[in-house]
Amino acid sequence: MSLLVVGLGHRSAPVSVLERVALVPDQQVKLLQDTLAAEPATEAVVLATCNRVELYADVDKFHAGVAELSTLLAQHTGVSLEELTPYLYVHYEDRAVHHLFSVACGLDSMVVGEGQILGQVRDALALGQELHTAGRLLNDLFQQALRVGKRAHSETGIDRAGQSLVSFGLEQLAGPVPVREWAAGRRALVIGAGSMSSLAATTLARAGVSELVIANRTLVRARRLASALTAAAEASAATAAVGEGTVPPARTVRAVPMADVPGELPYADIVVSCTGATGLVLSADALRAAVARRAEPADRARTDAEGAPGGSSGPAPLAVLDLAMPRDIDAAAHGVEGLRLVDIESLAEASATAPMAADVGQVRAIISAEVGAFGAAQRAARITPTVVALRTMAADVVASEIARLNGRLPDLDDKQRAEITQTVRRVVDKLLHAPTVRVKQLAGRPGGAGYAEALRELFDLDPQAVAALSRADTADPSGPERGGEA
Repeated sequence: MSLLVVGLGHRSAPVSVLERVALVPDQQVKLLQDTLAAEPATEAVVLATCNRVELYADVDKFHAGVAELSTLLAQHTGVSLEELTPYLYVHYEDRAVHHLFSVACGLDSMVVGEGQILGQVRDALALGQELHTAGRLLNDLFQQALRVGKRAHSETGIDRAGQSLVSFGLEQLAGPVPVREWAAGRRALVIGAGSMSSLAATTLARAGVSELVIANRTLVRARRLASALTAAAEASAATAAVGEGTVPPARTVRAVPMADVPGELPYADIVVSCTGATGLVLSADALRAAVARRAEPADRARTDAEGAPGGSSGPAPLAVLDLAMPRDIDAAAHGVEGLRLVDIESLAEASATAPMAADVGQVRAIISAEVGAFGAAQRAARITPTVVALRTMAADVVASEIARLNGRLPDLDDKQRAEITQTVRRVVDKLLHAPTVRVKQLAGRPGGAGYAEALRELFDLDPQAVAALSRADTADPSGPERGGEA
């Protein structure tokens, strides 16, 4: 069996295509189930983020596997295979391992070095384990990817180059002004209460916004997030009071239903949206109306705390960040006067010109070493069932010959029989030790798969016995990697 990945991401496809292939959780489940039902695949894991959709599988035929996985991606994303194919990439064996390790380290992210991808890799593995579509190979692969990603962040300065899409997006809105200075005292509206929205709300709260409103379709989730942020703000205020003798201004954090968003928009200075909606959450017309209301005298008192750039009268442009895929906010809003919109597409353009940190080279060196080690370990592991079958056969031969000896020498006492048995076993173990250790070493090298076959031929091992051991080896994959970055 061989590792294969077929997918598309922000480097291979435009945002307009990535929007159409975005998979909700239920679609991911169905894709995994259908992949395992397909003939070429015995294991499968899907990694779906706002920047990529990738299907990993253990297949027995390369060309059939590529065709089947490509077809499945087309079927489940609703994009025709003919239209999807030009944007697909294919990685096989060591190149597939190298790709996933690069993804886990953040080198393939829109924002190089960002750490959020580790949590997404972990979630992909957890779903595969929950559905029992991730077997020994993909469990080993994804767990090792998580370890490599953590190593990259702990042993290099890649964090200096990397940041979350939230931080990067807010920096694009803030321009040359530090985000903390830009956001302090402003009013923010965060639409959504998922992981990305929660990160955005936390980032804005720490930046010192004066008011933070959380809107979500499920109000209880919005209230839960608002409560957590309020508690964090109170704890921060208490710490400041003890440490500096002053208490920072209290921030207001509110939770509202989605129906209240149109009424909240005119009073917001910053809007961040990241929901799982399949359609638009905010139209260009809704934002145009909100901008118009922000300019009305009756609302000016609530919106001109910062003022327009250069000290001119009136509110600053409404800053809008859309982190959803597919997009929450109508792209036509880019043309709305008095509004500054940053979305996934504009983030992709900005990240393409961002300088890469010197630490990227060190991360690449780590990845190369880890790919080699993983490949050697997997190749060596493939010969283990053959070695076990050989030793099992040897043990059976020893047992048979000892039983035969017992029949021919019935007068031996128990001590003598035990000594003879132990001696024969030692002789067999010593004869097998060097060749079995050496064959594992040789099998770990590139092209070493033939050594297992040679061992089976030389000792006339039962193919069914080896196959049974191989199945037993993959029946109980180890559990998921725990802890680490979210």
